[in-house]
This record gives sequence, structure tokens and C-alpha cells, in this order.
Amino acid sequence: MSTMIGTEPEVELRPETRPKIEVTPEELLAMPDGGRYELIDGQLKERKVSFLSTVISGEIGRVLGNHSHEHNLGWLPSAQQGYRCYPWSPGLVRMADVSFIRAERVTPELWAEGHVTIPPDLAVEVVSPNDEVDQLDEKVKEYLRAGVKLVWVVRPVLRAVEVFRSDKTVSWLWADDELSGEDVIPGFRCRVGDLFPKEAEAAAQSKPPRSRRPRPKPPRS
Repeated sequence: MSTMIGTEPEVELRPETRPKIEVTPEELLAMPDGGRYELIDGQLKERKVSFLSTVISGEIGRVLGNHSHEHNLGWLPSAQQGYRCYPWSPGLVRMADVSFIRAERVTPELWAEGHVTIPPDLAVEVVSPNDEVDQLDEKVKEYLRAGVKLVWVVRPVLRAVEVFRSDKTVSWLWADDELSGEDVIPGFRCRVGDLFPKEAEAAAQSKPPRSRRPRPKPPRS
């Protein structure tokens, strides 16, 4: 008489229970699609963007780049440039939608770096519909703690820019206000509203209002 030996059924782990594999900054650099991710606590964090946010980022990079090039002020790396400039968290890698580094801070060694190890002078974040408020606030705090002098948080829905400075002052600028490079990008000025595509504003205004849910009918007596 033979005896069958039972086998334990395979248990499939849910995503939240699977062990997390930590990624190093060096491994992130080697990834073919590494420009899509930031690195937080050893975990990949996919960047959340929209078509509108990338268009606005491109426009900001264009006007800043033109001014910087004309006056030989500095450099604007790609939006895929990682910044590893956080001494309290050596494995943290952040990417800004737009960033600027003054020319006198760019050393021969910096040109060869993968993740840049000095903070930019200006960091720009363009809010997209998928951004989470608390995570964006944390990113701004990290920028300022690392030594970024000027942070612009561009809010397309409000057609406004929130300006954070290293001296801890904060100001809001609206569509008809002037955005300035202050002492970080001397001489740069533009109207806030000019950063936003008029077509996007018109499309938002032309959308039909959301249909309201019908009110429940009162029960018959």
C-alpha cells in the first residue's frame, strides 16, 4: 500500500506583503528608464506628470534658458537630472521639473557626475493632477533644507506660482503678477500668466459641467 505525501499549496503574496527590494542611487543611474523615477528610502517613486505640466515645464525652461544663455548666467539640466544633495539622507535622489545652477558653481568635476551632488540654485515643480499635496510639501522642504535658494511651485489650475525662498519667506503670484529671478537669476522677469497655454485655459472653460446625481425620490406614503 502506497502512501501519498501531501505538498503545501503555494501561497501568492499580495503586493503589499511582498518584501521590498531596495535600490541604490548607482542602480538607478544604470536603469534604462531611470529618468522616470526618484529614489526615496531605497524605493523607486515614479514621477507624476501630465501633458499640461510638461508643456509648462518646457516653456519655463525655454524662457529661463534664453535669458541665462544671453547673459551667461548658468545652466539648466534636463528634467531627468537627478539631485543627490541631501546629507541627512545619502540615498535620496530627487528630480525637478526645471532646475538652474549658476555658472560659477559648476566645477570640472560636476560635468562628470551622474546624480548632481550640489543643490540647484532654483528648483521648479509644476503641479499635475496626480500630485499628492503632502509629498509635494515634503519635496519643497527638502529642497530648502539642502540649500536651494529659490523654489517655484507652479499651479496650472490656479494659474499661479507659489514662491519659496531660503530666508523662509513665501509669496503667491497670480496671472497678472510679475515672476522674478530675484538675486538667483538676475534680470529675469516674466508675467505669470504667460507661462500657461491659452488653449489649455480655453479648453478648461469649455468643458460641460459635471452632471449632478439625481435626488432620490421621496418614499410613497
